[in-house]
Amino acid sequence: MPRSVSGVEMRKRQAAHIEAPPQAPGQPRPNTCCLCWCGCCKCLWNEDRMERSERQTCTKMDSIEAAEEQHPSLEEALSWARSFEMMLRSLEGREIFREFLRSEYSEDNLLFWLACEELKKETNPSVVDEKARIIYEDYVSILSPKEVSLDSRVREGINQSLAEPSNLMYEEAQLQIYTLMHRDSYPRFLNSSVYRDLLASRRRTCLDT
Repeated sequence: MPRSVSGVEMRKRQAAHIEAPPQAPGQPRPNTCCLCWCGCCKCLWNEDRMERSERQTCTKMDSIEAAEEQHPSLEEALSWARSFEMMLRSLEGREIFREFLRSEYSEDNLLFWLACEELKKETNPSVVDEKARIIYEDYVSILSPKEVSLDSRVREGINQSLAEPSNLMYEEAQLQIYTLMHRDSYPRFLNSSVYRDLLASRRRTCLDT
């Protein structure tokens, strides 16, 4: 009878599954369920599928993050025209401003300001001492090719502080360079082709989307 034959075949299949030799510990189960669809299955096909999905997700997120870092929004780029401080606090703002300063051979002003910002965050005395001397040799010493423009009073104060360096020893010099960039370089930057081209590019992107 058809029903009896079906029942016998079913029992044989179940017995074969139960009597199958035990699997060695740590070995993956053989790829016997090529049409596996459940998440609990440990078949190689299912594991490969999950790994590929995870890699694709990570790659996609990395690409999105990289794109966001390299391309500021139109709103952010416009905000730089309203606030010099806001532009300096933005990674993309600093990079585009640095590009402009490089064209005017005054990039070292921004690099000095950034180095002073990093020094102010330090609390380890030995690190403070090392970074303070590097800043002096790179940007303050009259022997440095990257010497920034500081008045004699501020420069003399720095020379005296070298005996006992602190993380705030360049604070007045940093303010002087900040003021110089704000009053002199920043207005020219806003009228430069570097900044105008960036805004035009961001506007085109907005229209395309």
